[in-house]
Amino acid sequence: MTCVFVQLQCKPGTAYDVADQIYQREIASEIYSTSGEFDLLVKFYIPDEEDIGHFINNKVLNIENISRSLTTMTFKAF
Repeated sequence: MTCVFVQLQCKPGTAYDVADQIYQREIASEIYSTSGEFDLLVKFYIPDEEDIGHFINNKVLNIENISRSLTTMTFKAF
């Protein structure tokens, strides 16, 4: 499994709705609201055999009211 963090910028007033939709899809390990440029920080564990780009595009970014995303790949835990 690959741990991936995705920051999401949502249209104004929709962050809770976006977070709820991610939660309902049961694809995220953790979902946080954040301050700053992005509204949500989501932690995913993606199976090694699954393409990360397809996972994010097909299961996350097709949620309405997401205006921008930033994906951070992880490589090693210390």
